[in-house]
Amino acid sequence: MTVTRGLEGVVATSSSVSSIIDDTLTYAGYNIDDLTVNASFEEVIYLLWHRKLPTTSQLNELKKQLAENAELPQGILEHFKMYPIEKVHPMAALRTAVSQLALYDEEADLMDFEANEQKAIRLQAKMPAVVAAFSRIRKGLDPVSPRKDLSFAANFLYMMSGEEPAAIAEEAMNKALILHADHELNASTFTARVCVATLSDVYSGVTAAIGALKGPLHGGANEAVMKMLTEIGSPENVEAYVREKMENKEKIMGFGHRVYRKGDPRAKHLKVMSEKLSNLTGQPQWYEMSTQIEKIVTGEKDLPPNVDFYSASMYHSLGIDHDLFTPIFAVSRVSGWLAHILEQYENNRLIRPRAEYTGPGMQVYVPIKERSK
Repeated sequence: MTVTRGLEGVVATSSSVSSIIDDTLTYAGYNIDDLTVNASFEEVIYLLWHRKLPTTSQLNELKKQLAENAELPQGILEHFKMYPIEKVHPMAALRTAVSQLALYDEEADLMDFEANEQKAIRLQAKMPAVVAAFSRIRKGLDPVSPRKDLSFAANFLYMMSGEEPAAIAEEAMNKALILHADHELNASTFTARVCVATLSDVYSGVTAAIGALKGPLHGGANEAVMKMLTEIGSPENVEAYVREKMENKEKIMGFGHRVYRKGDPRAKHLKVMSEKLSNLTGQPQWYEMSTQIEKIVTGEKDLPPNVDFYSASMYHSLGIDHDLFTPIFAVSRVSGWLAHILEQYENNRLIRPRAEYTGPGMQVYVPIKERSK
């Protein structure tokens, strides 16, 4: 057996959901640049699940179903109030809430295609409500009920703030949701597929995926980027801060990607929105610091920024709490997780790799009285 640490370069399955070829990301054959400029997130959800763009009637039906399933069970909201709020990271709350949602779904354990598709709609609809409700309850505020007349992106921002978002904020969130929707066989998606390959249920698959996304080497990177920007404080401090990090061989979050060589194609879209929003809110320093860091790191280490880097300053400019950055990632990526989960069920095989054994050779049991200290 040949050991490949991190499974780098290993092709573990086939999929028609998305592709990364020659540094180009596509969803079911559509270039991410094309979708980010022209599509709504709801269209992308449909595309990932059905591998084709929806007609007007199909899109309207999906929007209707998402709106009708966005309300959370009261038990979930009451459970949030029981958490030791000051100690609970929103990703932990999200992981627990998604698992709990299965308890309120009568079809949770049904495994036919129609039941799984309906569970996908319910999960997609409720994820933003979970994140928004927890973010408000922990501040002592009442949850905001979803509105049926807003887009997915606008409704998410509305449920978090209680105010209808400006057009540019809605545009920024829509683009971010599209850009994070799927990314081939990333860590959380692979986790979801491994889980449901045992024929476990959809809720278990998504809960497992959230657990993988929680790690700072996957979804947590954008929160770490904002922590770095906050530590730097102002543009004049960038040079010294980054140089010290590089001299100490410390990782600078938000740069490089295992599957891209020339740069993450998603980053440029969020860079544009970061500049627009930081200028609009009168806080251009966040964008200025980011561009200075990019110039140094990319220039000297040939590491372009990834999707996490500019999403940090963009979300900050939208007034979003920093520890909610990764849950927002999950609100988007659940569309891809669900597409892969449904695909796994269609042509399932238990995922069971092997491991190279590196422990001691064959040993003989020694009675405890005869063992040395």
